[in-house]
Amino acid sequence: MTVWWRTTGICIGLAAVLLCAGREAAASEQPTGSVSGLPIPRFVSLKTDRVNVRGGPTKDHEVAWVYNRNALPVEITAEFETWRRIRDWEGAEGWVYHSLLSGRRTAIVAPNAGSRDELTPLHAEPEAGSARVARLQAGVLGTVKRCTGHWCRIAGKGFDGWIEQQRLWGVYPNEKVE
Repeated sequence: MTVWWRTTGICIGLAAVLLCAGREAAASEQPTGSVSGLPIPRFVSLKTDRVNVRGGPTKDHEVAWVYNRNALPVEITAEFETWRRIRDWEGAEGWVYHSLLSGRRTAIVAPNAGSRDELTPLHAEPEAGSARVARLQAGVLGTVKRCTGHWCRIAGKGFDGWIEQQRLWGVYPNEKVE
């Protein structure tokens, strides 16, 4: 009987090691940037209120447009040396110099499928039945304080509360942010 427990213990221990190794391998399968080693894609925000977006990853490429909104969330979709290819909430893509981006997490209230003018409730707690503290228009920008995977606490000028995660652009579905 003692031998059986030892054998079982070894098997359980070995199974745990293999399971952990499998999890690490799965986690490492997530694409990462060749320069930063950070996940690709990932959300970041604009560091300044003037950011040139170029057609390619060098200063030799022409400026395609300029962002004039500090803290706007963007998604990094590729890296090349000191340049990051980004996508905004409207789907526009271009290249930005890395030092113009911040790891600070922000999000934009996404438009409702039915109506762009419909207001989205902001709640006191992360549950639909809690008190509404505000109603936000599509396009409102806020700082992401925390996400549970279903709800995010966001704050901005004149508001602070919980919003359904699916109503935001700047966090992934089911993503947890601490």
